[in-house]
Amino acid sequence: MLIGLQNVTFEFGARVIVENATWHIQPGERIGLVGYNGTGKSTLLKVLVGEYTPSKGSLEKSKETTIGYLHQDLLSFDTADNITQVALSAFERVMELERAIENLGKELEQDSENEALLIQYTDALHEMDVLDGYNIHHKAEEVLHGLGFSNADLIRPYQEFSGGWRMRVLLAKMILQQPDVLLMDEPTNHLDLPSIEWLEKYLLHYKGSVVIVSHDKFFLNRMVNKIVELYQQQLHIYTGDYNQYQEEKSIRIEMQQKAFENQQDFIRQQERFIERFKAKASKAAQAQSVQKRLDKLDKIEDVKLERPDMRINFQLEKVPGKILVQLKNISKRFGNIEIVKEATAEIERGDKIALIGANGKGKSTLLRVIAGAEPFEGEREWGHNVEESFYAQHQLEALNLQHTILEELHHCGSKKNDLELRSLLGSFLFSGDDVEKRIKVLSGGEKARVALAKTIVSRGNFLLLDEPTNHLDMHSVELLADALNKYEGSYILVSHDRYFISKTANKIWEISDHRIKEFKGGYHEWVAWNERMAKQNEGNAKSTAVAEKAAEIKIATPVSSDKKESQPAYREKQKELQREKKKLQELEALLEKSKSRIQQLESAMGEPENYAVPAKFAALEKEYSTLKKEVAEVNKQLESVVEKVLTLEDELG
Repeated sequence: MLIGLQNVTFEFGARVIVENATWHIQPGERIGLVGYNGTGKSTLLKVLVGEYTPSKGSLEKSKETTIGYLHQDLLSFDTADNITQVALSAFERVMELERAIENLGKELEQDSENEALLIQYTDALHEMDVLDGYNIHHKAEEVLHGLGFSNADLIRPYQEFSGGWRMRVLLAKMILQQPDVLLMDEPTNHLDLPSIEWLEKYLLHYKGSVVIVSHDKFFLNRMVNKIVELYQQQLHIYTGDYNQYQEEKSIRIEMQQKAFENQQDFIRQQERFIERFKAKASKAAQAQSVQKRLDKLDKIEDVKLERPDMRINFQLEKVPGKILVQLKNISKRFGNIEIVKEATAEIERGDKIALIGANGKGKSTLLRVIAGAEPFEGEREWGHNVEESFYAQHQLEALNLQHTILEELHHCGSKKNDLELRSLLGSFLFSGDDVEKRIKVLSGGEKARVALAKTIVSRGNFLLLDEPTNHLDMHSVELLADALNKYEGSYILVSHDRYFISKTANKIWEISDHRIKEFKGGYHEWVAWNERMAKQNEGNAKSTAVAEKAAEIKIATPVSSDKKESQPAYREKQKELQREKKKLQELEALLEKSKSRIQQLESAMGEPENYAVPAKFAALEKEYSTLKKEVAEVNKQLESVVEKVLTLEDELG
């Protein structure tokens, strides 16, 4: 065991976070810590790291266990050092050795016969070698590159970077420290898709244990082998990834609900007995005994009271024309950095666009250009009756911390009265006196809900949403996705949440080579298309290489085309080539059909009505697993046939 909670109770003020909780983190575990916003996941990490002391029970940790803790408060750290130096500070002992070796070397230049100095110098060199200290610069650069930094960034001061990029530097430092346990609070919030994929690959091979608080289903499904759910002040532990947790949880909830209903029936029976006989002298003692047993009874919670749902309902006042926005020859640059150059695109009524790609490509900048919040070159033309509403990444920072929630909505230009605004806030889980809370006391998730409420109160028919799922729990992400699917207007959104994108987009925009590239289809179709293009490019490269080789052979041994075609062996190879090409087409069609079905199954397995029924989910999962194996086999056959076609084409010239 690396870290453990033993019968721990912890209260944050008057609020109980966990009660009598036990949890042991073992070597090699990758754990997802999940729960609704406000249940205390981040607080529990602080208990694990020792920042908070349990009121009851104990935190158990061996003296040798090292812990790395990535949390949002790290953004208060500041330094004028460049980001490579910040990352290298992970190797504290190696840096000490470097200085010691340099100083000892200078001393030995003056006194080369000093045996004590020679021994110290040799010992320092040996320890440096053991710690692999000569490779720390390479390691730091490799991790920083993986997290999206360019070579030019490596020498830039840490102070120059925005909050999200600073968090990446501190993540790099923590990764380089290689602690026994990594505690990570929302590590993907500040990462783009390529950086998330790099982090996934890195953590999958990490030798230590990892505990991750995340609202990214895709990330958790790839990363974890255990889920710990903080629910109703208890820790519920599940083996497997997030999908398996959902399946097991639905079974547990069903069992808990039945147990709750049975217990309520029992309580009602006992209460009727007490009421009936408490006044009778012959039965009074027995009635008192029954009452005492009821008072000591451990009450089972009603799962129906788990939490209310966010009832998000976007409403339109005006229907826009067919074309919402036209971008004509748009150019935007920051100094020497070009974002887009003479880019042209069009957004039509009904478009639900996901703008995706690596950080630094200008997704948020393009969104601001469309919104008119960023100067640019070129033309941007609004269509008829378009009323836009912009939810920006800085929206949370733009909230007035001194306002109450209700005051904040009054100041966003809405003409709604208190009653109407309270009703709207109720749909965002702010009910009763909650609306009088000041913004400064809200959690990240609560602030995000306030900012979304401000966007929705505008009743715009065209939404521009920049990372709207940051700080929302998975349940709220689901509800937001459902609301956007029901939304009758149009939108363009930037998000790194692959599950959210797959649920909401019917078009994909990508900034590539300073142009806007549009794909008409959802996220899964776009991924499949990219894979096909990559394979096609690989095949084209092979074909080019084969063609070049064939050209060399033709030059070396020229043969008359007429003479070759008259030979029986040549004609037989032509027939064989046609047969292999036909087989290639059949395999490609089969692969396309299988991949399409896999996408359908992935979507189906994410639907609550399917994973809530174990038998139905198991059938879907079985078909999915079978198809995956079939696709792998077809790919092998495809490679073999492609190779044969290329060989035959080479032989036939």
